[in-house]
Amino acid sequence: MTTSTPQRVNKVSDPEGLTPTRRRTLYDAEVQGWIWQAIVLGIVLAIVWFLVHNTLTNLNARNIKTGFDFLTREAGFEIGETLIEYSPAASYARALLVGFLNTAQVAIIGVALATVLGVMVGIGSLSRNWLLAKITAGYIHFLRNVPVLLQIILWYTILISERFLPGPRQAEPVLGILATQRGVYFPIPKAHVGWTAALITLAIGAIAFYVLTRRNERRREATGQAPSMLQPGLALLVGAPFVAWALGGAPLAIDWPALRGFNIAGGARVTPEFAAILFGLTVYTSAFIGEIVRAGLVAVPKGQTEAARALGLKEGVILRKVVLPQAMRVIVPPLTSQYLNLTKNSSLSVAVGYPDLVNVANTTINQTGQAIEGIIVIMVVYLATSLATSAFMNWYNQRIALVER
Repeated sequence: MTTSTPQRVNKVSDPEGLTPTRRRTLYDAEVQGWIWQAIVLGIVLAIVWFLVHNTLTNLNARNIKTGFDFLTREAGFEIGETLIEYSPAASYARALLVGFLNTAQVAIIGVALATVLGVMVGIGSLSRNWLLAKITAGYIHFLRNVPVLLQIILWYTILISERFLPGPRQAEPVLGILATQRGVYFPIPKAHVGWTAALITLAIGAIAFYVLTRRNERRREATGQAPSMLQPGLALLVGAPFVAWALGGAPLAIDWPALRGFNIAGGARVTPEFAAILFGLTVYTSAFIGEIVRAGLVAVPKGQTEAARALGLKEGVILRKVVLPQAMRVIVPPLTSQYLNLTKNSSLSVAVGYPDLVNVANTTINQTGQAIEGIIVIMVVYLATSLATSAFMNWYNQRIALVER
């Protein structure tokens, strides 16, 4: 009886070193993931198609014209505050541009003021002074828990109330400034090429001074020595603008506000509507920024502060050079959200009549009847503004991030 020995099967390797591909089935997790993504995408596209089709059908049934052709038509309404030239004969597109610039003005100034005030509040909440710490803590908790719309209306009520500010005919100038129910009037230089040249030179000088300061800091870090920036700073920020002003004719004329008839004319004015929306957004957002700054300062290890004190550094230098640079890595991400919230909350200015983008767009919608297009304009502008703000803050966050070796 003979027994057959099993034959050994040798595995033949791929002569080119390639591994054979595995057949994919519906039970593979990756295949199922793609299938579900396709299903969800199809559902979303179907919903979008239904909404668009239903909207267009209803608009056609009511003979409502669609499209953005209305942007080129004459607006026909006044705007109380403008940063650029505008008249009722201008187009709706220019009116919306005026509204956007007013919104940007509130957002930029509000972000700057809220940041400064919020940093001060956050530092004060950690002060060793018991009274200062309690006042700033109360400031944070009170303002964070009161709706921002109520704060804006409160500021507006104060600014237009006869109990707090007089009428134009009863106002008395203080250093050329007139504070009335219709706004705060203050003197400004009369328009002249000399002042324009000085402002342009000042802007260029500020950029040059920043570049020199950064180069000086890098030199200090590399060599431990760096020249003083006092003389270059005075030359760029004071000397150069003064020379440009002198060469432009050295204008000295000032436009003073004064009572003419029943109102005040001349100078420049800060309206109650603008002041109310700016104050309300600034103090409300500063409370949140103060809490963010406090959390960032607490996140810095105490050993950093103790080491700086052991080196003999002053408290102010420790805060600016040691604590804040490290705390910024914790502060910046949530700070971005507060900047975005302030910009979007500026739409509440419609409650006090400030002509921002939403207010102007509402007037445009009421006159043209094209609500969808007007809302689309508002959404696109706020989306673009938010994305630009987020991109800038993300760039800054990456710039100050720790670099691992």
